[in-house]
Amino acid sequence: MGDRVGSRACAADLLKRENTARTAKLGLWSDPYYEVLDAETPTDVLAHRGRFALVEGRVLSVRESGATIYVNFGRRWSEDFTVTVLKRNERNFAAAGLDLKSLEGRRVRVQGWIEERGAGGGTGGGPWIEAAHPEQIEAADRE
Repeated sequence: MGDRVGSRACAADLLKRENTARTAKLGLWSDPYYEVLDAETPTDVLAHRGRFALVEGRVLSVRESGATIYVNFGRRWSEDFTVTVLKRNERNFAAAGLDLKSLEGRRVRVQGWIEERGAGGGTGGGPWIEAAHPEQIEAADRE
């Protein structure tokens, strides 16, 4: 989703409509380019580096380090898929009813730009998405 969504209710409505279209493979959702990626295959996710994508998987742990909250989808944080949230944005997630710690053990779908951890350092790393808005994370275990 963009940097600005008119309101939380508007964003929720858009997400609901997107889910309906995605499930029915309508419009752009019929294109394999937009298929939901599996967090359990980080190399496949990393192949989409530099583009907007949807990634789904089970959250293994949620940890804090410094100014960042890490939502980990695997045990090897340097190789597995991770979602990061800046601690300064945590209150926005809480205000939207999304307690990041409660995601442990749950299946979620995340949307955002796929980046590579450590890219530019020469060593490579696992795929990650920075979530700046709560609308980027949705429960996938209630469907």
